[in-house]
Amino acid sequence: MPAEAFRNEDTKAWLLKASQDLRRVSLLLALTPPDIEDALFHAQQAVEKAFKALLTWHDVPFQRVHDLDALGSQCVDLDASLREIAARAEGLSAYAVRFRYPGAPYQPSLEEARAAEAIAREVFEAILARLPEEVRP
Repeated sequence: MPAEAFRNEDTKAWLLKASQDLRRVSLLLALTPPDIEDALFHAQQAVEKAFKALLTWHDVPFQRVHDLDALGSQCVDLDASLREIAARAEGLSAYAVRFRYPGAPYQPSLEEARAAEAIAREVFEAILARLPEEVRP
C-alpha cells in the first residue's frame, strides 16, 4: 500500500474512533441516571484521538499518552489557529484516569460533563475542518 493511502486510512481510523467516543458521551449522558464519569472519560478520549488524527495526517510522531497539553501543543505547532481550543481542551486530560478507579477526588456534575462534551465536539469539528474530505468518517 502506498504511504499516502496508509496515512489516509490511519487518519480516518483515528477520526472514526474519536467520533465513536463522542457518540458514547451523548449516549452516556442520556441515560437515567446519566453515567457522568464514563462520559467524561470518553470526552477526553475523543479529543485525544482527534488530535492524533491531525498529527497522523501531517506525519508527526506522537507518544501514546493521554496528555492533551502535549498533544495539543504539537497540533498548535502545525496550526497556530488551534491555540485557543487546544488550551481549553487541556483540562480534559485528567478525565483519562480521574474517575477510572476507586477513590475519585469528587463526584462530577452533569454540567461539568456537558461542558466537556461541548469542548470535545468543538475540537473534533476544528480538526475535521483542517483535514481533507477523503479522511473524514
